[in-house]
Amino acid sequence: MIRKIKTKDLRVGMHVIIPASWINHPFAKNQFNIKSGDQIRKIMDRGFDEVGIDTSKGMPVTDFEKISHGDERMNPPMVWEPEKLVPPELRDAIHDRNLSPEKKAQVVYQSSVELMERLLEDPKTENIRVAKHAIAGIVDMILTQYDTSQYLLRITSHDFYTYVHSVNVGILAILLSKQLFKDSYSHDMHELGAGFFLHDLGKVRVDPAIINKPGSLNEEEMKKVRIHPYQSYLMLKEANQLSNECSIIALEHHEREDGKGYPKGLKHDEIHIYGRICCIADVFDALTAERSYKAKLTAFEALKIMKEEMLDHFHKEIFEEFVLLFMSRA
Repeated sequence: MIRKIKTKDLRVGMHVIIPASWINHPFAKNQFNIKSGDQIRKIMDRGFDEVGIDTSKGMPVTDFEKISHGDERMNPPMVWEPEKLVPPELRDAIHDRNLSPEKKAQVVYQSSVELMERLLEDPKTENIRVAKHAIAGIVDMILTQYDTSQYLLRITSHDFYTYVHSVNVGILAILLSKQLFKDSYSHDMHELGAGFFLHDLGKVRVDPAIINKPGSLNEEEMKKVRIHPYQSYLMLKEANQLSNECSIIALEHHEREDGKGYPKGLKHDEIHIYGRICCIADVFDALTAERSYKAKLTAFEALKIMKEEMLDHFHKEIFEEFVLLFMSRA
């Protein structure tokens, strides 16, 4: 039975139905079982006063009142078995020749977000391997299906949750790499795609309170955040999935041309082109994301800031190629 309730009355275990397009909220689907109090906060932060719940799914309604807000059972660690990690809709959409480019882009994007959310909930070795294989399929689609990839560029979400950000950066960086390398066979695009999608994997080893802080970080908090490139590197190494491309991207995506980045403070040609590509995509997505303490910027506004206020962060010619991605949308 479906009924409406106030968002303030939501509880972990309920099967929620969000009354909006999935593009307008940070979740991979409009309907899902609530797994944590954080998900409830996200729903409320998006301004939904009322949502639907399906009482025939999720935890039985009679059990809701048995769980107190302070109970650790409200936020149990998620476990995803490798065979369940990749949404079947992702594989189906990539290979479905009957889907329109617009519909294919929507399904692939939604399923990719769901894939990354699951991986970050349970980033064990086998799941990293399975995710890399799935990402290779996404890369092949972007490289070979121009119309679909253009729709992907248009529908990236503006919510700065790590799993959404990972997908956005992955798509943007693959499109930029495609433009830069064109028909060259000297770059392993599958490994590049994996590196771009998994560049922030190490954030799961940073205190969530810092990652999700609704405001600027202080210096001590920034020190803790700055460990994530190396942790991404370590997690890929521990999973035996650390190719040369993944290694470079994990370690260098926060390096800056002026030497003021981290973790090594590399500058100019000390930074590999793969790190430079990911850096640009990463900053652009951060600027266009909506946070509790700032409004999202349009693509034009973000590119303008990057050009006028941050150009010393980026390789100038690569940034110019990045801008061209958006010129083709005009």
